[in-house]
Amino acid sequence: MDSLPDYAPIAAAAFAIPQFLPQILKLRATDDTAGVSWSWATLTSVNNAAWLAYFALSGYWTALVPASSATLLAGALATMLAQRGQAKARPTVLISSWVALLIAGFTVAGRTGLGTLLTAAFILQVTPSIWTAYRTDHPTGVSRGTWMLVLGELSCWTIFGVHKSDPRLITLGFTGVTASVLMLTRTRRTSAVGMQDRLVDRVAGRRVAKSCDRRPDTRPAVAAPAANTTSQNSPTSSRWPNTNRDSACIASPRPSASKCR
Repeated sequence: MDSLPDYAPIAAAAFAIPQFLPQILKLRATDDTAGVSWSWATLTSVNNAAWLAYFALSGYWTALVPASSATLLAGALATMLAQRGQAKARPTVLISSWVALLIAGFTVAGRTGLGTLLTAAFILQVTPSIWTAYRTDHPTGVSRGTWMLVLGELSCWTIFGVHKSDPRLITLGFTGVTASVLMLTRTRRTSAVGMQDRLVDRVAGRRVAKSCDRRPDTRPAVAAPAANTTSQNSPTSSRWPNTNRDSACIASPRPSASKCR
């Protein structure tokens, strides 16, 4: 490694190894799948397995670590989403066809054929994620942490691809940066809308509480009973309170909030 861009795969590995952990932890804690695409997670695992073979054949040994991590963690995320009913028959057939195409490309043309297919792999990979997030009204299940790590990783691969003049890595990098920005923009809008809704609900609740506090008492006054004519020396006078005084308290209406204030 003679120059700084040669260390880009190491930086990419630092971003890629924990990349899917925020999404996995959020899904595990909330069971919220809104805006999270099972096809994206599955294709990420499949494509990174293909990139793992491509990096090994190309001698990019430092790139094997992030590719391996993405393959395993994305596969784990896809399994969790499938357990929550997100796997559908049609995407499963399409992904199976893509796997067969990757195998055929490698069998016929080796590393070159595999690399040619992987040039378009990332576009195919992130399209379901963007499509799902933007078609969901509130994609609250999407983890911003995962997409920030994706942005960091693919920025490193862009730099490394330009340094090595590798069109496949350049395409991978620019496509990943664009997709990450789109996803972060979408989740930021969702967070802003959710915060605004909570603020509106809070203000409305305070207004309702204030209006209830200031509302005058409209309950009808209770008529006072007849005056107590019992003599003070009567045996019952020591047992019962002065009903004249108590009746007056009952009869007097409750002052309105405006007078109290």
